[in-house]
Amino acid sequence: MTIVAPYGSWPSPITADLLVERVVGLGYPVAAGATRWWLESRPAEAGRQVVVRRSPDGTTTDVFPQGFSARTLVHEYGGLCYAVHGEAVFFSNFADQRLYRVEGQAAPTPVTPEPPEPASVRYADPTIGPDGWLVCVRERHQDNEVHNEIVAVPLDGASDPRVLVEGHDFFSSPRLSPDGTRMAWLSWDHPRMPWDGTELWEAPLGPGPALGAARLVAGGPEESVSQPRYSPDGRLHYVSDRTGWWNLYADDGARGGALAPMDAEFAGPDWVFGQSSYAFVEDGSLVARWSAQGSQTLGVVRPGSDSFTVVPTPYTQIDAMAPSGRGIVAVAGSAGESPAVVDISVPGGAHQVLKASRDGVVDARYLSVPRPIEFPTEGGLTAHALFYPPHNADHAAPPGEKPPLVVVSHGGPTSATSPVLNYGIQFWTSRGLAVVDVNYGGSTGYGRPYRERLRGTWGIVDVDDCVNAARWLAGQGEVDGGRMVIRGGSAGGYTTLCALTFRDAFAAGASHFGVADAGALARDTHKFESRYLDGLIGPWPEARDLYEARSPIFHTDRLRTPLILFQGLEDKIVPPDQAEMMAKALLDKGIPFAHLAYEGEQHGFRQARNIKRTAEAELTFYGLVLGFTPADELEPIEVQNADALPGAAR
Repeated sequence: MTIVAPYGSWPSPITADLLVERVVGLGYPVAAGATRWWLESRPAEAGRQVVVRRSPDGTTTDVFPQGFSARTLVHEYGGLCYAVHGEAVFFSNFADQRLYRVEGQAAPTPVTPEPPEPASVRYADPTIGPDGWLVCVRERHQDNEVHNEIVAVPLDGASDPRVLVEGHDFFSSPRLSPDGTRMAWLSWDHPRMPWDGTELWEAPLGPGPALGAARLVAGGPEESVSQPRYSPDGRLHYVSDRTGWWNLYADDGARGGALAPMDAEFAGPDWVFGQSSYAFVEDGSLVARWSAQGSQTLGVVRPGSDSFTVVPTPYTQIDAMAPSGRGIVAVAGSAGESPAVVDISVPGGAHQVLKASRDGVVDARYLSVPRPIEFPTEGGLTAHALFYPPHNADHAAPPGEKPPLVVVSHGGPTSATSPVLNYGIQFWTSRGLAVVDVNYGGSTGYGRPYRERLRGTWGIVDVDDCVNAARWLAGQGEVDGGRMVIRGGSAGGYTTLCALTFRDAFAAGASHFGVADAGALARDTHKFESRYLDGLIGPWPEARDLYEARSPIFHTDRLRTPLILFQGLEDKIVPPDQAEMMAKALLDKGIPFAHLAYEGEQHGFRQARNIKRTAEAELTFYGLVLGFTPADELEPIEVQNADALPGAAR
């Protein structure tokens, strides 16, 4: 029997507890024979990350005990932080950022020196080299300067790391040829980000280890190169966007054409180390996934072929790919399945789930299936999003009522949303709220020209696209145009704050560690992003006036909209004072707001209690503003200036 109840008030099996209970983040699988390793991020253990080993008989064990966590802080965002050598695992330990070795039941032992200051020397993107060395990126914080380089670390820790490459602002992706005689790597310099322009270098690697004369293989200021790696026969491959799309290339010494070119993306923005969207299987075939129209496809190119054959799988997102004999191991998911570590055979597509990101599943009758939408935006252009209508098998809304809309603005801002099952979105739709997850101009997945729509226009194009997505849906009769809210984290939080300050489309918003003062971000953030805003807004401080024009904190006189703020107090990327400034402005103006700040959290929340609290507080806030009563038993939140809430919510 279907129960009729207002949108927003539907009871849902997707509770805030479900967002964190029996759930882990998964990444960076590795295969050797029938053994598998991967990285698990565990909210229930305060965000601790553990390397897990799966034996051939299917049993899984943690590689190291409590007290250790595998996570690197290079570039602050980190990424790939471990490597496997036989039965030994080398990993970057979060607490002190040193590299450790662990094997069998032995306790982990450090293989890099103790840094002069805690966590001041960091290691990332490791790969096992020849003659007992591990090659990786090192980042040294010394005398208020940050130095990046590629180093070789002895596997036994018997001597200090040896610098192999230096002289650029940033390095990533050191990769070795199968015979260990050549090394390839990426470098780039301020003010470029890796999706703007990188250089791919290669040099002979000799004893010591030591590098010979390097040659530039590909890349430059206007060409983004990513993911160098060697085929089994020793040929260097990489991804480049020189045609406007990130396509695959094999080094021919002359910067020739792409392998099986298409208008699709074979890579994403290198925010973290270790992105892997292609791999070579044992017969030399290249297996890759590409993104087009908001979804991903897996394919294989056989040696001597010039086109991909699609590998049939049920997955619409396939990431963190590694070779495993005649197939791959990857992290994959779909609109109906949460991400999981899976073995996929090639070319048949048979697959086996090795580890799901959560125990148990929610009945599909409570899940909203997204559909890609295209909608008109400024300048006669078209933008993209995924629309999730409200859905709950047990409930329906009263006749004539239209659902509230939650507009999601992703971070990055060069990231992209995908149609993989996301309980954070289903949390809303199963309660009777619609969601539109916007791939605004600047997002990846639609080619370089689409990505560069945000060049010099951050705070304008992204806001326009989020507003236009919402208004288009309201115009189509899909949602209630008077009950639309916007939310986002990091760069998405900035878009949220801009939308609430400079537009009048939304009834409320939620900023998760969002940027309120773009100039402060340019002045105070870490090295990796310290020149990022040059391309998004303009050079600092020359473009100070433009920064102030785009920063919500300088235009609080235009704020009229209730807002809830979430912030980690140890955030080094968007410091807590950004949220504190907004909270003070809201208080002074008499606008209803709530401000939740969490001890021990950084940029993005990892602790289960804080993830749960955030979801419930946001739901409570939207109910107060939009005039619905959630069915959940929710812990109250302290709303400042609550007497100014809409009358129906008092």
